[in-house]
Amino acid sequence: MNLPRSRSSCKPQRSTLLFLLAAPVLALAQIAPQPLHTSGLHPFSIAAQVRTAHKDLAVCRAYRVADLPGSHKFTSDFLENIIADPAPRDGDAPTIWALSADLDSSVPRQKRAIYLSKSTDGGKTWTLLARIDSHYYDAKISEGLRNGLAVTPGGRDFVITTQEGAFQLIPQRNPYAPVIRRIPGPLVPRIRPNVTIAKKTGDPVRAGVVLITADGRHMVVAYGYFDDNPQLFTYHRSDSGAWIEDGTLPHLPTDLDIFSMQFDHPRSSNPSSLYVGTGDQVYRLDFHTMQWTRVTGVGPDSAIHAISTVDGLHLAACWGVYTPVNAITVARVTTAHFLLHRWRDEVGPNIRAYDIAVDPLRPNHEVLAAITGVYISRDSGAIWQRLNNLPEGEYHSAYFNPDGTVIVSGYVGTFLVNPFSNSCAPHLETRSSLR
Repeated sequence: MNLPRSRSSCKPQRSTLLFLLAAPVLALAQIAPQPLHTSGLHPFSIAAQVRTAHKDLAVCRAYRVADLPGSHKFTSDFLENIIADPAPRDGDAPTIWALSADLDSSVPRQKRAIYLSKSTDGGKTWTLLARIDSHYYDAKISEGLRNGLAVTPGGRDFVITTQEGAFQLIPQRNPYAPVIRRIPGPLVPRIRPNVTIAKKTGDPVRAGVVLITADGRHMVVAYGYFDDNPQLFTYHRSDSGAWIEDGTLPHLPTDLDIFSMQFDHPRSSNPSSLYVGTGDQVYRLDFHTMQWTRVTGVGPDSAIHAISTVDGLHLAACWGVYTPVNAITVARVTTAHFLLHRWRDEVGPNIRAYDIAVDPLRPNHEVLAAITGVYISRDSGAIWQRLNNLPEGEYHSAYFNPDGTVIVSGYVGTFLVNPFSNSCAPHLETRSSLR
């Protein structure tokens, strides 16, 4: 069944990031430019940053991350993806990795890059692992907005996706000289699609979302970009560590781009199904029957920007947030009063949401990254509260640390917050204490 093409105004256009890169830097996001570094700050500076972070979080202040690699110009401190080890070993310090892109038009072309960074202290400080240069991306086509990232157990190697396809990334001692191997994928056909795309015949098709199973042996990569032909390729890992193409999954019942994916059980080596969010709906593929089912309850023209399957199916979409009912049904949140426009007193449930994170250890805690800021819920999405201790701007990613702190990131930078702590909880004061 072919669904009608979406006319949603939330569907990103190719010029989106070009406009953003040309925009002036917001005053709240300005940081003095710092030189590129390979191992974070000086040890004394690292200790000072960690102390500052602890103090800020203890009194419900947002701690700003300032040691990410790059120019610190517009969007260079934005973490597109934040991922954890899919199979951490007991006793190991939790390690997370993140992808950022420094492609601002004011940065000299030879210095523009995509960066892979690592943190072992919950996002307080970061170390550069690998710099990916312009051979592996096309900064002119919405790059730096939807690059994908996946990791194998132990952080041995990674897969990144760009407009130039999918690549296996193996960090080296010198982060400026990583091993990068192209992963086979589809090419633009000889008969060009009806939709105009900035590609020519034989060019790699844009690779988007990527997922690797928890055992690091199997992978799914989404391909397609404004070509009316979203594709899902599967791979297995060979004994040599290379990714070998297996084939394609059944074609999605839509011609719109793929924005998000998630296994039903991300920590399982053998998930039973795959959820895929597109420019109009969300679909579930049963790996046993290899049949697609459209998830019910999602409104029309809902671009599904993010999916979480922690404690059920949660969706961040345009225009709204969805909570789980069962494996193939969600319910739209209609009682929330999200701020819809920063410069107008307009609130309602029709938020443009970009990411939703659910705490695996405390599943009633949720965080939403959206066009008008960051919102939290303490009751599984029934009531939402906006975090007002963050700079104004768009936020596109959120990640829960095991201790309940949250990393949030967007065009105005990356921050560590502790919104569910006692210091951040609302407190009533007696009349005498206010005198």
